[in-house]
Amino acid sequence: MPVSPLFRGLSAFPITPADGEGRVDVEMLARLIDRLCEAGVDSIGLLGSTGIYAYLTRDERRRAVETAVACVRGRVPLVVGIGALRTDAAEDLARDAEAAGADALLMAPVSYTPLTQDEAFEHYRAVSAASGLPLCVYNNPGTTHFTFGLDLLERLSRLPTIRAVKMPLPAGGDGAGELAALRERTGLLVGYSGDWGMADALLAGADAFYSVLGGILPACALSIARPAGAGDVEAAREADAALSPLWDCFRRFGSLRVIYVLLDRLDLGAAQLPRPLLPLSGPARDEVLAAVEPLLSSG
Repeated sequence: MPVSPLFRGLSAFPITPADGEGRVDVEMLARLIDRLCEAGVDSIGLLGSTGIYAYLTRDERRRAVETAVACVRGRVPLVVGIGALRTDAAEDLARDAEAAGADALLMAPVSYTPLTQDEAFEHYRAVSAASGLPLCVYNNPGTTHFTFGLDLLERLSRLPTIRAVKMPLPAGGDGAGELAALRERTGLLVGYSGDWGMADALLAGADAFYSVLGGILPACALSIARPAGAGDVEAAREADAALSPLWDCFRRFGSLRVIYVLLDRLDLGAAQLPRPLLPLSGPARDEVLAAVEPLLSSG
């Protein structure tokens, strides 16, 4: 079976199951990774925001990558998140991922003191030079509080290993216009995240979609991604509408908290949210379960 090209199609982002001390459950992680390979996703995004990368030590992140590489066995590309507060730490993570056998890297500009555009450029320049793997820029202002200007993305696109950008959903809703501007100025492959916008982004012509839901219910995500990528508007919209109650939970409670409820409902194993994050309970948990139940009963 041919391996999907990098930074295209549906990229599924699983959780990284860990205990209360942040130790990764490698057996459970392998099971989750194998489910995604069997479902036919186009790539797997390990140690993304859903994969709690910011809460894990370097050693645990290395263990997760080694486990995933051994499980994937070349079936689908493995894209590994290497975001870190310090540039030298991100460089080390890039080298670790490459040594373990990852196919590509994904990096958000993690910071405490807000970064300038020049500081972000120098951060990416240094980290991209630490590894020969292709790198996707992770523009996630919701967690990093940093937004990439178009000028910065154009500068980054000239670095030899930077090939793609993962964008938040367009604030004004003009996906086609934003895609055209990004492609004209950068030439990068452009993907989006924010699952409730999956249909819109792919129908507008995005190269990829980076999906939280794809990491736990890959068939549901693929039911949107496949027709949307093929330009089948009616089928994509129908599949998207069926997921509307779950999208509402994502927006209200945060997709990471919702995914841990789904993990428990699907009986895929036990994992704990990293403190200080707390699991959903009471009416919020009930709402998530009510939203997902029709999807499970329909097969």
